[in-house]
Amino acid sequence: MPYEWTPEPPHHKPRWELSLWPYRSLLRRDFVIFIGATALLVALPLVTVLGTPVLWGLLPFFLLMIGGLWAALHVSYRRGEVLEELVVDENTAHLTRHNPKGPAQEWQANRYWVTVHLHPKGGPVENYITLRGGDREVEIGAFLDAAERLALYDDLKRALRS
Repeated sequence: MPYEWTPEPPHHKPRWELSLWPYRSLLRRDFVIFIGATALLVALPLVTVLGTPVLWGLLPFFLLMIGGLWAALHVSYRRGEVLEELVVDENTAHLTRHNPKGPAQEWQANRYWVTVHLHPKGGPVENYITLRGGDREVEIGAFLDAAERLALYDDLKRALRS
């Protein structure tokens, strides 16, 4: 699951933290391997035209394809650098969303008035989860898939009840 609970320290006041991030199927360390393997597989047919003028005609398209793939994956990584942190102590619930561009967004409410809501249909995504407290309602975990949002909803309800 692309979220992690940090349990409360045994010697401190009641407090727990939840960190959420988008799922990554291609890790950064595998990025170079993927680009290299793709370049090798695409360049394999170019071996047949080595030493001919055709190679120079195909080479710019090959380099453009590899560069475009690299740029697309890089943009995907930048957009996915989202981190949401929910910190709940004995009095307050504080949600911070760190966006890839722009400032962090913050929301805070009295812990006892915070409620978790699941919107199975009608939200921007299926099984949309919101936290309501004070005068605002904020989304949480919109980048998770539908099954992960359901599991998160159950976990949040249990955690906020305790």
